[in-house]
Amino acid sequence: MDKELIIRSSPEAVDFALLKDGKLVELHKEEDGNNFAVGDVFIAKIRKAVPGLNAAFVNVGYEKDAFLHYHDLGPKISSLLKFTKSVSTGKLKDFSLKNYPFEKDIDKDGKITDVLKSNQSILVQIVKEPISTKGPRISSELSIAGRYIVLVPFSDRISISQKIESKEEKERLKRLVRSITPQGFGVIVRTVAEGKKVAELDKDLQNLLSRWTAMCKKLHKAHHPTKVLGELNKASSILRDIFNDTFTGIHVDDEALHVQVKDYVQQIAPKKESIVKLHQSNVPIFEKFGIERQIKTAFGKTVSMAKGAYLVIEHTEALHVIDVNSGNRSNKSNSQEDTALEVNLISATEVARQLRLRDMGGIIVVDFIDLNTAEHRKKLYNHLRDEMKDDRAKHKILPPSKFGLIQITRQRVRPEMNIKTREENPNGINGEEVEAPIVLVQKITHDLEQIFKKDYKKVTLNTHPFIAAFLTKGFPSIRSKWFFEHKKWVKVQPRDAYTYLEYHFFDKNGKQIK
Repeated sequence: MDKELIIRSSPEAVDFALLKDGKLVELHKEEDGNNFAVGDVFIAKIRKAVPGLNAAFVNVGYEKDAFLHYHDLGPKISSLLKFTKSVSTGKLKDFSLKNYPFEKDIDKDGKITDVLKSNQSILVQIVKEPISTKGPRISSELSIAGRYIVLVPFSDRISISQKIESKEEKERLKRLVRSITPQGFGVIVRTVAEGKKVAELDKDLQNLLSRWTAMCKKLHKAHHPTKVLGELNKASSILRDIFNDTFTGIHVDDEALHVQVKDYVQQIAPKKESIVKLHQSNVPIFEKFGIERQIKTAFGKTVSMAKGAYLVIEHTEALHVIDVNSGNRSNKSNSQEDTALEVNLISATEVARQLRLRDMGGIIVVDFIDLNTAEHRKKLYNHLRDEMKDDRAKHKILPPSKFGLIQITRQRVRPEMNIKTREENPNGINGEEVEAPIVLVQKITHDLEQIFKKDYKKVTLNTHPFIAAFLTKGFPSIRSKWFFEHKKWVKVQPRDAYTYLEYHFFDKNGKQIK
C-alpha cells in the first residue's frame, strides 16, 4: 500500500493531503494566525465559576471565554494551582517536580466553587478548538505529546496504548518506561513505541522534559493570558501522529518547509529521510497528484462510488445523515441480498473515508440498504469497524438496527473541513450555482459506462464547445482513455446552442439515448 503526504504551501495557509494508494483520505489546513490549536498551553485567568454548570469560564485571549468543566480539572488540580502560583511569583525555580509536595486529590464529584475562584491564575490546555459560536474547550490536566510517549505532569501513572495487543510487549514497555520516568511525572506510551529500544524512548522523554522546563521558565512575570507552550507546527504534529514505516513519500512544494520536514523525519526515522522530496514542477502540487480533482468530487452533497453506487450526505443542526444508494448499476450478483451486501461494503469503505476527510463529528447516522440475514449485517458491521481502525479521532460504532441504520459517534476537536464544490452558473443569473465542471466530466464518464453496457455500436456526444475541447485536448485525452477502456470510439460534437453544462448522447441513427 502506497501512503503519501502531500504538503502545499501558500502565504495564507499550508494544506496537507494524506493519500492511500493515490486516494485522498485526510485533508488538513494550517491557517496563518490560528492561535488556539489543540495541544497549546496557556497561562490564563478564571473569569467566573458557574455552580449551575459545575464549570468555569476562563479568559485565554479568545473573543469568547473558554469552557472548563469540573471533570476536566484533573485530580491534581490543587497541586497544579499551587505550583503555577509559586513559579509565577518566582518563589520556585526547580521545575523537575522531584521533591515537590503534592496536594491531596480533589473529590471526584466535587463542586467547581470549592476549587476555583475568580481572577485565579491557572495553566490550561486546548482540547477542542473554537467551533462555530463556541469558544475553545480546555482542560487543566496537562499533557505534552512526543513521538513515542506523552508526558503527563503531576501524575505517577504509566499507561500503554490499547492498540498494542501483545501482553509481553506491554509489560516490556511498562518496565522500560518506569525505569526512565522522573518522579512527579506520568507517561502514556503511544502505539508507535511498539518494539522500540529504551534509548529511543529516553531521547523522546528528555525532549518532552526540555519543553516542560522551557514552558515553566515563561511563567515568571508572564501576562495573562499568554500562550506558554505551542503545539508543534502542523507538518511536524501530523508526522508525529501518523508517520510510520508504511509511508512511501512525502512531497513538499516549499523549500523552507521541505528542509523543516526533512529535519523532523531525520530525527524520528533516519532511514526514511530519502522519501521527503521537493516538488519543483510547473504543475501545482495538488494538480500533479490529482488532489484538486478528488476534492471537487468528494466534498459535494452526492458522492459517487464504484459500480454506480453513491452516497447522499446531509448535515443538520443535531447530526449528520448519510444515505446509501445502489444507483443504476448492472446486477451480476445471484440475488438482491448479495447486491445489497456488495453495495453496502463499498459504501462502508467510502463512509469511513468521508468521516476522516471532512472530519465530521458528533452523531452520524448511516442508512444502509436493508439486509435480511444476520450474517450479512454482522459482516457489514465488522467491515465498517475495520475500515475505521486508522481513524485517529475517538469513535464508537453501534451494530445495525432493525431498520438497517448504523449509528456512529465521532469526536470532533477542530472545525469540520467544509469545501465549496459548487460554482457560479455561467448561464445563470441571481447567483445561481451548479456543480463544478470537473464533476460533470465524471458524470459523462459514468453515463457512458452505462450506455456501453447496453451494447451501442456507435455513440455521439453533443456538448458545449468548452466541454468538448476539454474532453478531446492533449494525449491521452479523456476521450482516448474511454477508447482504451471500452474499445469503442466516441464522437464528440460541439454545440454552440447548448448551455455550459448541458450534454446528450445519440446513437448511429441520430436518436437520443436516454
